[in-house]
Amino acid sequence: MISMFTNTGKLARRAALATVALAAVFGAVSADAASLEEAKARGRIIVGIQGDNQPWGFVNSSGQQDGFDADIAKLFAKELGVEVEFTPLAVSNRIPALTTGKVDVLFATMAMTEERAKAIQYSKPYAGNVISLYGPKDKTIAKAEDAKGIAIGVPRSSAQDKAATDMMGTVATIRRFDDDAASIQALLSGQVEAVGGNQFYLQRLDAAAPGKYERKIDFLTVYNGAGTRKGEKDWNEAINKFVDKIKGDGELATVYAKWMKVPVPAFPESIPNIPFTVQ
Repeated sequence: MISMFTNTGKLARRAALATVALAAVFGAVSADAASLEEAKARGRIIVGIQGDNQPWGFVNSSGQQDGFDADIAKLFAKELGVEVEFTPLAVSNRIPALTTGKVDVLFATMAMTEERAKAIQYSKPYAGNVISLYGPKDKTIAKAEDAKGIAIGVPRSSAQDKAATDMMGTVATIRRFDDDAASIQALLSGQVEAVGGNQFYLQRLDAAAPGKYERKIDFLTVYNGAGTRKGEKDWNEAINKFVDKIKGDGELATVYAKWMKVPVPAFPESIPNIPFTVQ
């Protein structure tokens, strides 16, 4: 395994422009978009979350939204004294759902990138995520050139889409799918020879095909923040205060132990060109 990058500043800049463009296509914020006080008055916050990306966000066997981000969102709602309503989202429609007012906030495995920061306001980071290339053990992929001529599956507009496109887009075919589950299924069914995924892809691949796949190349480490609309200082300040609280009182460590099985990582104090507060 080769670690290629460890800073979000190394994220490729081209592919994420499509995500930003989607937000523009969906138009202005709708009348449903609520301020923090309006959300408190109605007694609930509407949270955009991933619907099929274990352990970050998924629907469990009881039909309930579950996972790391779900637990973080529940803690935030508890801090505000309101209920939480989840809206499951695919990777590519997370930002449009926020910018058009369909959700109040995103706790949706939102890797912090410069391009996304042009469209949304990030909070301070509350999670870390290693993005890697996964493939069969019997196929050698130790460097970018080894991917020549193969097809690599990625969720459209995701951190792995950007990373794989930047590193291997000139030698491999990048095939984009709607979400993580579809990318994993593409590998299992032979539609692609490798996939770009987060640090939990191997668990999901092993569950479907024990011992067949391995992590090939580590692209980068990214940090996840909550997403709110640009200029909404009330939401941003409330979330940052909440993030500081759960880091300090051990609640974040508890959620990490439950879902990630690893200690809470050290978070950067700043990331170039990605402000954590409303400017």
